[in-house]
Amino acid sequence: MLVGGRLCYGGDYNPEQWPAEVWQQDVELMRQAGVTLVTVGVFAWSRLEPAPGRYTLDWLDQVLDLLHDGGVQVALATPTASPPPWFSLAHPGALPVTADGVRLHHGSRDTYCAAAPAYRAAARRITGVLAERYARHPAVALWHVHNEYGATCHCRYAEAGFRRWLRDRHGDLDALNDAWTTSFWSQHYSDWAQVSTPRATQYLPNPTQTLDFRRYWSDELLSAYAEQRDLLRAANPAVPVTTNYVLGDWVPVDHGRWATEVDLVAVDHYPSDAGPAAEEQTALAADLARGWARHGAPRRAGPTADGRADAWLLMESAPNLIYTPGRMHTREPGRMARHSLAHVARGSRGAMFFQWRAPRGGAELFHSALVPHAGPDSRVFREAVALGGMLDRIAEVDAGAVEASVAIGWDAASGWALQQRGLPTDRLSHHDEVAATHRALWRAGYTCDPVLPGDPLDRYALLVLPALYLASDATAGWVHDYVHGGGHLVVGYLSGVADEHARIRLGGYPGAFRDVLGVRVEEFHPLADDDEIPLTGGGTGRLWSETVHLAGAEPVRAYAAGALAGSPAVTRHRYGDGVAWYVSTRPDDTTHRSLLTGAALAAGARPACPGAPDGVEAVRRRGPGASWLFLLNHTDRAQRVPATGTDLITGAVAETGLTLPAGQVAVVRERADA
Repeated sequence: MLVGGRLCYGGDYNPEQWPAEVWQQDVELMRQAGVTLVTVGVFAWSRLEPAPGRYTLDWLDQVLDLLHDGGVQVALATPTASPPPWFSLAHPGALPVTADGVRLHHGSRDTYCAAAPAYRAAARRITGVLAERYARHPAVALWHVHNEYGATCHCRYAEAGFRRWLRDRHGDLDALNDAWTTSFWSQHYSDWAQVSTPRATQYLPNPTQTLDFRRYWSDELLSAYAEQRDLLRAANPAVPVTTNYVLGDWVPVDHGRWATEVDLVAVDHYPSDAGPAAEEQTALAADLARGWARHGAPRRAGPTADGRADAWLLMESAPNLIYTPGRMHTREPGRMARHSLAHVARGSRGAMFFQWRAPRGGAELFHSALVPHAGPDSRVFREAVALGGMLDRIAEVDAGAVEASVAIGWDAASGWALQQRGLPTDRLSHHDEVAATHRALWRAGYTCDPVLPGDPLDRYALLVLPALYLASDATAGWVHDYVHGGGHLVVGYLSGVADEHARIRLGGYPGAFRDVLGVRVEEFHPLADDDEIPLTGGGTGRLWSETVHLAGAEPVRAYAAGALAGSPAVTRHRYGDGVAWYVSTRPDDTTHRSLLTGAALAAGARPACPGAPDGVEAVRRRGPGASWLFLLNHTDRAQRVPATGTDLITGAVAETGLTLPAGQVAVVRERADA
């Protein structure tokens, strides 16, 4: 969704934290910054309903009217991520219980159990009140349900919900016992009452039980979202509904599967590294959001879904801070704009922030904000004004879809399964392997679409599957058909090893993909933290190595030392009309880039801007009759880029190339004959 023909720009606005005289100042500053959309009410439940059934909405009426009169539209939130004190006191059974059996107490956000009937009923009531009053308010352009779904619980309501979910998934106890391999350690269940959530236990928990618990919570939280969404849609089907995804290994939400249930995929992203990895993390998060949006687009349930299939929205980011472990890093001048436009380059319909105005107190009193504690006379606000102008000048790019010819497999369940204890090493991570693959291709200039197993692959020259640990028979068939029909495939270690129930596929690894890859892995050899194993042709492998036997494939690189010396490390296999590569270790970044670039070129994939210097990120969006090349200079010196057209930001015309100053961004409307 565009807001009045402009990209979404703004962030979370919390007027309930400020006296009314500040509100008019805020609207004036928003106009100055070019803000088009703000999220209101995310954590305002105690101000909206200070006592059960008693609603105080006059202040919200005034705020929405002020924003509308100021030309700012609203993503009106349901406040259900932070129940008020009265609710917790009245319904102590709805407070969450940890895996250790400890019941948590009110005092933070997300202190509730989403499976508790009292919580769900209260959430529906406040949502219904907001829907009835504001569904047709002219300021409301979007409904923002809840905030960052992800809180879990082990209370009696969650346990009962988990059992119901297991009955629906497995049917009966015989199927559950088979899926969970309960003959191991005398875990066979003879009555549903014996089945519980995976509580803290003596040693290793059942891996399939914990995997199914993650799946259950993804579905339970989605059900909670859908209840609110349906109330809001019924009140006014013309207003789209979404919720903001939070990223992280701890989150028990399958965001790709949720994409069919939201009208607009919306993502919160906070890089965790202050160095160059921040740019890599930004690109990956944006590509993941676009991949989820593309997955959901053909089946999206919302009646108001509009525009591009890959459209999504950056709902939250931090204006001037990067939150690294243990400290807050101040973003260097220009970095806020560069990160924001990196998201827009990769499909976002704008750039939103948490938050508009920094609070005077509370748990996040030092959280980043567009209006910092120093006020509008500050570098941060001046950069916010400049960013608003940039977004206004490039609004036409929203018509363009992002071009990508490489797909990377992403699977939430594989990520959850590789978090289990008892694996060959505790350093395994589906997300880390996806990030390493994405990083290598990003540095080589390739734009990638993350895809979920089963997604259409006809538009991609190359598919890469990093640590796709779980593979059902349907997933195996999806890969087989792609390669046999002429696709090019790169598979990383620990892919296809287990089925969808985390049971090992017997006969040799990588189980589901052996025939396509033309290899049979007999044995794993995890490496120590500081170990490296040299490869023929240069470079090293880290983290992992394997005893690989050829079964039709040809060796590309071998291990060059140790017990595996001379054994295949990287292989290539012609299968049907396609080609499948297997990489049995984690190559160093340079080697990884070389291998993936070679596979991409052989498949016919090309970078977005061949010839762009290292450190200059290039992404192309293409629409009817036009294309736009985003160029982001992440280096500390000017760079010459082979681009021709008009830079929408500066108005400069590039005839034979463009010189991009250090740390700056260009959005080039390309010449039709370029």
